Amino acid sequence: MSGLEEGAGSGLAIDEVADGDEAVLTVAGELDLDSAPRLRRRLQETMAAGRVHMVVDLAALSFIDSTGISVLVEVHKDACRRGGGLVVRSPSPAVRRLLEVTGLLAMFGLSGAP
Repeated sequence: MSGLEEGAGSGLAIDEVADGDEAVLTVAGELDLDSAPRLRRRLQETMAAGRVHMVVDLAALSFIDSTGISVLVEVHKDACRRGGGLVVRSPSPAVRRLLEVTGLLAMFGLSGAP
């Protein structure tokens, strides 16, 4: 599955490229109380399709709040239970700092791929 998904007025766009049990999801815009449920659904659908090794590219994410962070944590734990995991890639400086301060960057890991 590949393609941009953007909710009307949500401020969040999600693009997914999948291969076997792996998927790269690019998240752009703002991940907050309004948009977090959409990302949760998309990540859960990705896992339900058998893709439990996920890379979430955050280069174009301009904002994340505690709701967005909780979605990433929840999905990471679920993916780990299924034998996979969630790794973040290219977080913007502000998002990276937040993940570092909370200790979550170490939990998720950081993908070196561009």
